[in-house]
Amino acid sequence: MEEMEEELKCPVCGSFYREPIILPCSHNLCQACARNILVQTPESESPQSHRAAGSGVSDYDYLDLDKMSLYSEADSGYGSYGGFASAPTTPCQKSPNGVRVFPPAMPPPATHLSPALAPVPRNSCITCPQCHRSLILDDRGLRGFPKNRVLEGVIDRYQQSKAAALKCQLCEKAPKEATVMCEQCDVFYCDPCRLRCHPPRGPLAKHRLVPPAQGRVSRRLSPRKVSTCTDHELENHSMYCVQCKMPVCYQCLEEGKHSSHEVKALGAMWKLHKSQLSQALNGLSDRAKEAKEFLVQLRNMVQQIQENSVEFEACLVAQCDALIDALNRRKAQLLARVNKEHEHKLKVVRDQISHCTVKLRQTTGLMEYCLEVIKENDPSGFLQISDALIRRVHLTEDQWGKGTLTPRMTTDFDLSLDNSPLLQSIHQLDFVQVKASSPVPATPILQLEECCTHNNSATLSWKQPPLSTVPADGYILELDDGNGGQFREVYVGKETMCTVDGLHFNSTYNARVKAFNKTGVSPYSKTLVLQTSEVAWFAFDPGSAHSDIILSNDNLTVTCSSYDDRVVLGKTGFSKGVHYWELTVDRYDNHPDPAFGVARMDVMKDVMLGKDDKAWAMYVDNNRSWFMHNNSHTNRTEGGITKGATVGVLLDLNRKNLTFFINDEQQGPIAFDNVEGLFFPAVSLNRNVQVTLHTGLPVPDFYSSRASIA
Repeated sequence: MEEMEEELKCPVCGSFYREPIILPCSHNLCQACARNILVQTPESESPQSHRAAGSGVSDYDYLDLDKMSLYSEADSGYGSYGGFASAPTTPCQKSPNGVRVFPPAMPPPATHLSPALAPVPRNSCITCPQCHRSLILDDRGLRGFPKNRVLEGVIDRYQQSKAAALKCQLCEKAPKEATVMCEQCDVFYCDPCRLRCHPPRGPLAKHRLVPPAQGRVSRRLSPRKVSTCTDHELENHSMYCVQCKMPVCYQCLEEGKHSSHEVKALGAMWKLHKSQLSQALNGLSDRAKEAKEFLVQLRNMVQQIQENSVEFEACLVAQCDALIDALNRRKAQLLARVNKEHEHKLKVVRDQISHCTVKLRQTTGLMEYCLEVIKENDPSGFLQISDALIRRVHLTEDQWGKGTLTPRMTTDFDLSLDNSPLLQSIHQLDFVQVKASSPVPATPILQLEECCTHNNSATLSWKQPPLSTVPADGYILELDDGNGGQFREVYVGKETMCTVDGLHFNSTYNARVKAFNKTGVSPYSKTLVLQTSEVAWFAFDPGSAHSDIILSNDNLTVTCSSYDDRVVLGKTGFSKGVHYWELTVDRYDNHPDPAFGVARMDVMKDVMLGKDDKAWAMYVDNNRSWFMHNNSHTNRTEGGITKGATVGVLLDLNRKNLTFFINDEQQGPIAFDNVEGLFFPAVSLNRNVQVTLHTGLPVPDFYSSRASIA
């Protein structure tokens, strides 16, 4: 129960409450302490003047905080009643628990009356030392505040439960051991305080003083004090006003003070509020239990942090030692290269020295020989060898020509060690997750009611769990290939909804999502299974059509404003499965030759379909048809179209072929084989033709049966 002791101490005197009263702000004060912090206000602020002006609506008038300055902004220890020039500033004191309080402006007159009975200065106000709300007292003074009998009882039980010796309740600093207790005052005294505060004379002479232990027992055995009405001191509380949230007596009701208020029996409201407090305590108890478990977790974290620190330091030392070892090995390799370069330079220079020495010896010998020959006086003999000697001299001179007397090797080493990247890396060497103290986001939740498929598109929506406190920087949406293969990322961003287009028709996809932030990524959400449509519903795409194309009927009917052929594509592309659609000829004038088929997205839009290598088509007039791709015409077939005719296009990407039909009959052989990739339905026409598109059709029965036989 020691944790409760602060709840039982007065914020002014710092001791256990003595005769506590309840302020309108729900805080408590000792009655004596409340009297000590009263401040007298000017006459104009009295409750009588307020009520005379018609502004008073309650028994207590809170002061305008702009008119009352109880605390210095500079926290200098002084406060002033700053709203009135006549009010002197008064030094501010501090209670034992640090709350600033104001002493009375004038010391109270000596009296032996209890604080409740002593007169209160006229026009007094009191400021709660805890919430700092100020109010002006009415004529009742401190008697207008209800006494907190429950708090008194709790303090009695708490003090009785303490095994330590009873202390004096009037000692200002270190309480001394009590020697007596006054049964009438209900106060424990030490000898000095008894002589000073409870002299055995006057009315106090009749008080009965007993030993502290006996006083404790008498306190325990004394009956509970009955709470009486603050307005009618002889009446006990019997009812409870719900609007005023206070107990009232029968006489209060008789006087009509609560006539328009809801009033209930005191006992029933007592039980109800006890039940509400118990329920509130259950929640608070759960929080306290969680707090205790959290403290245990924190203490365990201290031990774990110490262990992890030792382990991490060892790992760091090992990593740095590994870097030093790698640097030493690299140092040895570089030194070996320097030594190799050194030996190579020496060898080249020494070889050149040896070669030059031999050649110089030969040149010197030839020179000496020629000088001796010149000394001979035999002309005929000289002329016999002079030509040969002259040639040898010139040849030897040429051998000492350009480059011979140039060193083949420099003394400088052409090696330069660039250590700046390594030094920069060393300076940037840091812990990758040194700032990653926050946890990863929680696992996102797929919102099934908002996830759907349409044709070959899938829309997925997700959200963070309701109780998640870790923000996510973004999300990663993954889908498999529709055939049970590996997942791949299809969206990365901050949005919580994404539509994925271009999926395969009649395929089953698995989808999942995860969140990420700077710390890392969350676990994956639950996997959602999506089924795309078996057949395709689509219309023509006005965005990719030629500007001469005219669309109507929700982009299902198409014609053209030009006499030249223009191309329009469907909105949906196909890359897998078997797909069939039809076009009815609404208008056919002057025997034009429209073309029907499939194309890539970048097909040419200003020529007939099939003129380039991006389209595969059948063009047809009123008598015959041809297949065309990359301007190559093949398979002329009899039979054409008129107004009301139906042209069918069957794209079988499972078997990689394209087939055409006119009025439910196959037109020619299979038009094209080995068609692979992404294809869009396509039509080319001029102003003499108008057709309407029909989609969502099943594959013709005869083709399905033929495919099953094959």
